[in-house]
Amino acid sequence: MTTPLSQLSRRLFLAGLMAGPAASALGAPLDRSPVPRPRPELRGRVADAAQLIEAAGLSGKFAFALVDVETGTLLEAHKPLLGLAPASVAKSVTALYALDALGPEFRFSTRLIATGPVTGGRLEGDLVLAGGGDPTLDTDLLGDLAAQLKAAGVTEVRGRFLYHAGALPGLPAIDPGQPPQVGYNPAISGLNLNFNRVHFEWRRAAGGYAVTMDARARRYAPQVGVARIHVVDRATPVYTYASNGGIDEWTVAQGALGAEGARWLPVRRPALYCAEVFQTLARSHGIVLATPQEVAGAPAGIQLGRIDSAPLAEILRGMLKYSTNVTAEAVGLASTIARGARPQSLAESGQAMTEWLQTRMGAHKARFVDHSGLGDASRLSPMELVRTLAIAAPEGRLRPLLKDIPIRDDAGRPQTGHPVEVSAKTGTLNFVSALAGYIGAPGGRQMAFAMFSADEARRARLGPEEMEHPPGGKAWISRSRALQQDFLRRWADLYA
Repeated sequence: MTTPLSQLSRRLFLAGLMAGPAASALGAPLDRSPVPRPRPELRGRVADAAQLIEAAGLSGKFAFALVDVETGTLLEAHKPLLGLAPASVAKSVTALYALDALGPEFRFSTRLIATGPVTGGRLEGDLVLAGGGDPTLDTDLLGDLAAQLKAAGVTEVRGRFLYHAGALPGLPAIDPGQPPQVGYNPAISGLNLNFNRVHFEWRRAAGGYAVTMDARARRYAPQVGVARIHVVDRATPVYTYASNGGIDEWTVAQGALGAEGARWLPVRRPALYCAEVFQTLARSHGIVLATPQEVAGAPAGIQLGRIDSAPLAEILRGMLKYSTNVTAEAVGLASTIARGARPQSLAESGQAMTEWLQTRMGAHKARFVDHSGLGDASRLSPMELVRTLAIAAPEGRLRPLLKDIPIRDDAGRPQTGHPVEVSAKTGTLNFVSALAGYIGAPGGRQMAFAMFSADEARRARLGPEEMEHPPGGKAWISRSRALQQDFLRRWADLYA
């Protein structure tokens, strides 16, 4: 029988991190690692932590903490109370927040509601597409919903075609400071589709370029009207964006395209995007719908169709594996709403998660401005995160959802069959890198760790045109990831 998260802190960190030799870690900031006691046969063979950090040549700040989950003993640390941007490692906190508020079996629902009866195939009323905030809804699932409408016997809708997206607040972007064209920074609403991205494809043709904008999934790829793009003859900027009469208007520099290619662009009006695509899919079944209109109030009537998402635990596994920002924000907002609040912004919902983390996990210096980690104003320290991971460990909900991280040799090759298992969440922003999770030793010992690095000065100097591909960014991230691997190897040798 597992203990709820609200009760787990009673022994792990009162009897562990707050007692015995490790107590100094919470009493005052630790600038240096405690001296580990390596096995005798490893003396002289395992690099010192300070040597690893110096050899990495990584600019900026670096901090980490490693604890024994069962005893709460702080095994090793370097600046463990330093608060840095967690990047997508924040999603591990979001996962715990969502599991606590919604439960692992929670499902999002997208429904079709009729406001009048269906007589002889004719719907005598309005048809409402009602979103529940599902971040995993795609065009194929929407196609299944259109098929349900046909199976319900509807051949004609006499009334309006309405859509309702009020289950979540409508937000034009996750982080307004990001470049406009990055697909990982779309809008959020109660109706989300294809992670709120549109597929832009181009091919050089006679006299210019042939371009398409579609809502692509595996089975369906309908063209869309909610977003348009024009190829223009200029050097920079590569992309521009404007909203024109409710349409996402894009331009792209011709010189940046080459012969052919494709990419995802963010959608700024995802609810209308979803409704427009459903209208097209319904037409493929012979059901002609009127122009979509948004309705503010929650719809009531007869349910004609419904698509339920996978259970929350499965959604979170995909979120943590692929680091999908839309998923993190949708489940975070839904969790805050389930706890009784009505946030109007990600900052408000992030604050609610901050207060939850402070109450449940004792992370009193943490600060979240969103649920995905995309906003670089969020702050979390390695000590606060390892405390959270260790408190959550007995329930066993988070670790199975995390991605397996191979331990690599000095040449960067995965060490197949290595007896130590690492399950963790990565996090990357420009000049920000993080890794946190669990280390499982062959004898059953389980450790929690967190490593954060950031060059805040270099990140702050980036101009708008540098943010998607910052000069020196790849090299810096490579050094950071190499340092993370150095420590994983070190800890496997010393403590496993």
